[in-house]
Amino acid sequence: MANITAAEVNKLRQMTGAGMMDCKNALVESEGDFEKAIDFLRKKGQKVAAKRSDRDANEGIVLAKTNNDKTFAAVIMLSCETDFVAKNQEFIDFANALINTAIAIKPKNTEELLSLKFTERTFAEGISDLIGKTGEKMELAHYLFIEAPITFSYNHQGNRLATIVGFNKVAVDGIEEVGHEIAMQIAAMAPVAIDKDDVDPQTIEKEIEIGKDLARQEGKPEEMVEKIALGKLNRFFKENTLLNQEFIRENKLTVHQYLQSHDKDLTVTSFKRLKLGE
Repeated sequence: MANITAAEVNKLRQMTGAGMMDCKNALVESEGDFEKAIDFLRKKGQKVAAKRSDRDANEGIVLAKTNNDKTFAAVIMLSCETDFVAKNQEFIDFANALINTAIAIKPKNTEELLSLKFTERTFAEGISDLIGKTGEKMELAHYLFIEAPITFSYNHQGNRLATIVGFNKVAVDGIEEVGHEIAMQIAAMAPVAIDKDDVDPQTIEKEIEIGKDLARQEGKPEEMVEKIALGKLNRFFKENTLLNQEFIRENKLTVHQYLQSHDKDLTVTSFKRLKLGE
């Protein structure tokens, strides 16, 4: 039997929101494996976070922006160890320089962005300079971008969460409002994919397995287990895929229906969401 510490139990509780004893039992059953412990909690019917959170470096700044013609959008996460450093003006200015350069140059990946010049030094060297000044671990944790006929960005107050989203059509009445609303929807509801066909097959397989286990624990007949699991999968799609989610401004509509109310062919082509601690 694995020797489970109080710190490990608390970490799992922070990751999932489950009770202390439930977390301890899950870690014991999974021999200390956090991923297996999370699945164990879900199979026991516990409602846990859909995403796994890494709490080791959860301070910093997240910024999103579009270029002038709105055909390109980018979002970055510059991480550090403490809120004190995250609120330092030099750190904030550096993060803004990163996102502005990303928008101007359109680098294809994090490494390319870090190799670009910031004043007389590269961004990689600039991060090293900041580490030397603050004594904290610091990194460009994420740089993501999308290109589309029209894109939008949303920065949540406090700069701990930001989103970008792209659409397939520009000539739509009220597209500015639509873009803003959907970018906020992504921030609030954290979808895992645009539509059910975009969900990773491994995620689908895991959801079906969890649904079957729950049905069996409820004493359902074996011949009904598959049907019940598929029903739970459909609920997962409704709650976790953008187009099928309830629209937060009007929950009688799905996001898909909201988009169609503006243009029957309007849809989302891509989105990205970054949040400190996730």
